[in-house]
Amino acid sequence: MSRTPTTRRAAAGLLAGALLIPALAACSSSDGKDSASSASPSGSASVAPKADLTVLAAASLTDVFKAAGAEYEKTHPGTKVKFSFAGSQELAAQVKQGAPADVLVTADTKTMDGLKPDVNDPTIIAKNRLVIATGKGNPFKIDDLKDLADTRVKVVLAAPEVPVGRYSKQILDAQQIEVKPVSQEPNVRAVLSKVELGEADAGLVYKTDAATAKDEVVAVDIPDDQNAVASYPAASLKGSKNAAAADAFVAWLSTPEAQKFLQDAGFQKP
Repeated sequence: MSRTPTTRRAAAGLLAGALLIPALAACSSSDGKDSASSASPSGSASVAPKADLTVLAAASLTDVFKAAGAEYEKTHPGTKVKFSFAGSQELAAQVKQGAPADVLVTADTKTMDGLKPDVNDPTIIAKNRLVIATGKGNPFKIDDLKDLADTRVKVVLAAPEVPVGRYSKQILDAQQIEVKPVSQEPNVRAVLSKVELGEADAGLVYKTDAATAKDEVVAVDIPDDQNAVASYPAASLKGSKNAAAADAFVAWLSTPEAQKFLQDAGFQKP
């Protein structure tokens, strides 16, 4: 049976259409995969902003923040964290002068509260208490705050404008104990250093600082009812050029991962 030209053209058209449909389906499938794969990286980048962060932190956080910062960089590839440690009052002065930084962590709420125009809402990340640090072997047998009033004992304290100095004055005044320090230091690490080096017989420092020098000093506990609680607030700076990354770091400090670093170092839960 012979086919007419019309019949042959119709058959050819049906065959071409049949071949075209799978090709279109393949293109559609390939385009979908490309779209999905290209969307994923951009989504990941938005969740974990990368930046070089500068964190101003109280001197008493020196050891624990160095360890925590290394962990943060490890789990947040592309982000670098640089710390600047000093007394909280010195850090506050830097913020007021417009020093380029992203995050501030102080050893008291009073200093942070004085910077409300410069910081975003702070979060308490840890707490601390004071101890009496004495020289190796505790030669003067100091076991009470009252022993610091002994004129034979060379006592060093932090300056009253420093958080630990303010806490020291608070607890000594509450017990009506008069101490004449041989020097007043700019931060808690300077107080600890004086005792470590034998330039002072005793000093009031945070419990966590004394723990970093346990081979060189003896830490004498102060009863809770005679002690002071230091709260550590953290906040991103309003002037930060890395706002999202700064907020992410502050939020991370309250995570179980960061809290383990702090509590292992002797800090109390917020």
